[in-house]
Amino acid sequence: MPRVEVDEDLCQGHAMCSLEAPDVFEVPKHDTVQLLRDITEADLDAVRLAVRHCPTGALALKED
Repeated sequence: MPRVEVDEDLCQGHAMCSLEAPDVFEVPKHDTVQLLRDITEADLDAVRLAVRHCPTGALALKED
């Protein structure tokens, strides 16, 4: 199962990830993205969209 990597230095809190995958990502006001839990197979499509739509490229999906 792939895992999500977050580059907190790149995250600017746009929250596009939490729009695409709200069960996986949260972006508190004036903060950076937080990963709420490990992803499951059911999350994979939404997480791929979140990675693709991150305006700063702060998210990556990595195969173990």
